[in-house]
Amino acid sequence: MTSLIEKGLRLIVTDNWKAMKSKRVMPRVSKATGGAMPRINLAAVSALQEMDDLDYVERMKRFR
Repeated sequence: MTSLIEKGLRLIVTDNWKAMKSKRVMPRVSKATGGAMPRINLAAVSALQEMDDLDYVERMKRFR
């Protein structure tokens, strides 16, 4: 959607918008390493959901 707006603006501002087309900028790729926190089994989705729920309850208690 943004690219369509950009092309439209270029057509309005200049006669030859293809000559002004900018080079694609690729996002940086993270080189960070690591993994899950200790004691977290990624195979046990229900355990992850339970931990998330408990964290949410604790945050809601502090909100009040």
